[in-house]
Amino acid sequence: MRTLIKGGRIVNEGRSFEGAIIIEDEKIIDIIEGKDFPQDSAFTSVVDAKGCYVLPGIIDTHVHFREPGLTEKADIESESRAAAAGGVTSYFEMPNTVPQTTTLEALEDKFQRAAKSSHVNYTFFFGATNDNTNLFSQLDSHRIPGIKLFMGSSTGNMLVDRDEALERVFKTSQLPIMAHCEDTDIINRNMEAAKKAWGDDPQVSLHALIRSEEACVASTTKAVALAKKHHARLHVAHVSTADELELIGGQITAEVTVGHLFFTMLDHERLGARIKVNPAIKSPVDQFMLRESLNDGRITTIATDHAPHLLSQKQGGCAKAASGMPMIQFSLPTMLELVDQKILTIERMVQLMAHNPANLFEIRQRGFIRKGYQADLVMVRPKTAWTVTPDVIESKCGWSPMEGHTFNWRVEQTYCNGHIVYDKGVVDRQYIGQPLAFR
Repeated sequence: MRTLIKGGRIVNEGRSFEGAIIIEDEKIIDIIEGKDFPQDSAFTSVVDAKGCYVLPGIIDTHVHFREPGLTEKADIESESRAAAAGGVTSYFEMPNTVPQTTTLEALEDKFQRAAKSSHVNYTFFFGATNDNTNLFSQLDSHRIPGIKLFMGSSTGNMLVDRDEALERVFKTSQLPIMAHCEDTDIINRNMEAAKKAWGDDPQVSLHALIRSEEACVASTTKAVALAKKHHARLHVAHVSTADELELIGGQITAEVTVGHLFFTMLDHERLGARIKVNPAIKSPVDQFMLRESLNDGRITTIATDHAPHLLSQKQGGCAKAASGMPMIQFSLPTMLELVDQKILTIERMVQLMAHNPANLFEIRQRGFIRKGYQADLVMVRPKTAWTVTPDVIESKCGWSPMEGHTFNWRVEQTYCNGHIVYDKGVVDRQYIGQPLAFR
């Protein structure tokens, strides 16, 4: 199979130019700048990308696909289908499933499941617990991106809260550590005070005061100190506060989510618990500083923390409504909206959503439009208004916080290993992606 994608505007490695990409089977074999394209007859397939932008496939390094054990909400098949529809060609899935991915057997089970049902490329974090660091040396560093550490209580009850256990994790891991940083004691005190003032289920608009800025900063400060002490590679997940940004730099890298960039705590009045996440979406000032950090180097990656729940599980307030929202299908259009708002350039967006994830986690031959690399690509069309309605949602949970929102960018096609896995509204449900390889 030889495919020619011609006439689009290619965005790659800090540049944007009109040109063509030649794919042979799974790989990119040439990139042509300008309009001097080869003859169409030399190709099995020719794609006219005129009016579109062609980007490296998005790499989402933080998702929860809920399989096994929580598949009433989502599963690998449904959420990888949503990924394909959103231009995401690779994902890193998190360990707080049932059972938790904290044993070698549970990790292998996930790889076997994905090999049967994932429509895009995949890998899985190994979860740290208070007593499983003895398994770290047995992990295959060529198959997985790193260790996921919950330093604050969150969905799945994987809290690592003993100081000696935290020391072991940071001392033992040779892989990058992605940490969820929230101080549980502070959160518990805040929740107790809120319940005394507002009843057993305080309204969701108080979520950012309960899972507070103080709780985030205290935990991130502790994680950074441990990483520096043990010379560990720390990637702070879903940074949500301006003050945490001051802790980032050098060997310490950070992620921000699309949700924290797009929403503020004021949006709870409009969307209620649909945007209730952990750590909480914070103030407009925090959002402004997170957006600023996209351009100054403090934020390394943009991800979604895609975390589906049934809408029935999202009812209630701070105590009862589940935390987490599905975003993977709409992350790229949302970020392109921020591009239109001049928050960042499209070149910088590609850096944060494709190049940097590949570099930080040392993914082999992905994340860039380069000769010899896997042909993971997404073609997007600007100035094409469309509105999110329930019928376009691929996620199994069947809802999105973006319902009713009108985007001006549309994902036209998604290529995974040279294969068109998504084409103008249709996902190829027969296609199976590949396991990612590292280092």
